[in-house]
Amino acid sequence: MARPLIGITTSDDKSQLSWFFDWFAVWRQGGQPLRLSPSRSFPVRLDGLIIGGGDDIHASLYGGDVVPDVRLDPARDRLELALLQQFIPRNCPVLGICRGAQMINVFFGGTLYGDIYISHEGLIPRRTVLPRKYVGICSGSRLRRILGVTWCRVNSLHHQAVQETGRGIAVVARDRHGLVQAIESLDHQFILGVQWHPEWLVWNRPQQRLIRALIRASSS
Repeated sequence: MARPLIGITTSDDKSQLSWFFDWFAVWRQGGQPLRLSPSRSFPVRLDGLIIGGGDDIHASLYGGDVVPDVRLDPARDRLELALLQQFIPRNCPVLGICRGAQMINVFFGGTLYGDIYISHEGLIPRRTVLPRKYVGICSGSRLRRILGVTWCRVNSLHHQAVQETGRGIAVVARDRHGLVQAIESLDHQFILGVQWHPEWLVWNRPQQRLIRALIRASSS
């Protein structure tokens, strides 16, 4: 049986180590990873799509205020919006990771906090690939059924976050500060975004179930 083709968006300058974790997460669960970045040709066919982590989304796309001294990648913004525009109407399964969850929300008309450490006073900056943050998963959600847990401990590498949800988007996980940690579409079979990086949690069974769920949805 052929492996489903899973596109994974990245920046042009993403490190080989980070790409390896993306590649391995998909390959391990039975998918065929395909790197997508602004300088690479646009795919005609995909069975599934991962909008990956990376630089900030430009504030002009969601009506926010520009935060100084952050890295932006407008070409990647355009690529990801074009991919979502092309493949969502085809019922292509989509998983958003960190920036990717935010981009899904923006695509459906939602907004973001440009910097949670400015909008939420008292937050302690936390940037680590290790699972140090506790997240509660909403009952009755697709994410809860996939992970099979009521809460999980995840990593944290972001300073943007979902603020107002877009059309048909539901919040399905929050951290202890009430910040959105996962979203999913109520109108599509598989459009889901998580604020953490499951590809780095290679020994965490619930997080591997998330990648596996995307591959299985892409195989049907």
